[in-house]
Amino acid sequence: MPVTQIRGVDIHYEIIGDRGPFVALQPGGRRAGVSVKPLAQKIAEAGYRVIVYDRRNCGASGIAITGESENDEWAEDLYALLGKLDALPAYIGGSSSGCRLALILALRHPEAVRGLLLWRVTGGPHAAVHLANQYYTSHIEAAKAGGMAAVCQLDHWKEVIAANPASRNTLMAMSPADFISRMERWRDAFNAGADHPVIGLSPAELRSLTMPTCICPGKDPVHPPPAGFACHQLMPNAEFHEVVTEIRATLDEAFADWDAKEGLLAATFIDFLRRQGR
Repeated sequence: MPVTQIRGVDIHYEIIGDRGPFVALQPGGRRAGVSVKPLAQKIAEAGYRVIVYDRRNCGASGIAITGESENDEWAEDLYALLGKLDALPAYIGGSSSGCRLALILALRHPEAVRGLLLWRVTGGPHAAVHLANQYYTSHIEAAKAGGMAAVCQLDHWKEVIAANPASRNTLMAMSPADFISRMERWRDAFNAGADHPVIGLSPAELRSLTMPTCICPGKDPVHPPPAGFACHQLMPNAEFHEVVTEIRATLDEAFADWDAKEGLLAATFIDFLRRQGR
């Protein structure tokens, strides 16, 4: 992957395809961009230039635990990356946390967004508790118990270090107290929007997003159908497509469904993109 510095952080990215409108995709959680590459390749084959990248603190990109909100930092990074690549305006797509990123970018920079491709929308009390612990509380507790060495042993940071061994030195150079303070600040920002039907955005904010939007809801406790329905009902120019149909009790079962339906998801997004182009 090429590397460029965005807002002081090295960002690894790749552009798949050599013609057509730009589409930027990001996965859920803090996963690396490679997890959406198969979907990106299918969309690129239909005549689009698809950007996949590792967000800060993900994959091989640099580490910078700064700012008031993790999702806000990611959104501003993507906006700056698209500008640097002369890719604005673009279609912005995302799953789960990537969906939240796409919505926040659209809220902050609506002129930069031609349309939104959203799948696995997060919402509901289970998701609020689960994600706050997954993203923040577990990291805070590790730092309190064993300092930054314990943080480096968490699954996420082990993956980051495997992708970029220099990341361990960056993490170990942080004081545990500073790391804890920053993670607490990010957790507070996440919790501030956790009670909304769609985590991270108020109903009024969703109603203000008028760009064309394609929504494919999830069917699991973290990405429940009501969150996708709420997104569709509140956004004035959104369409709704059920790609997965079975309600699943666990994320592992749900991920297997999405993997099996990746071709249908790509076809749904390609049809949407083509209609917007016309």
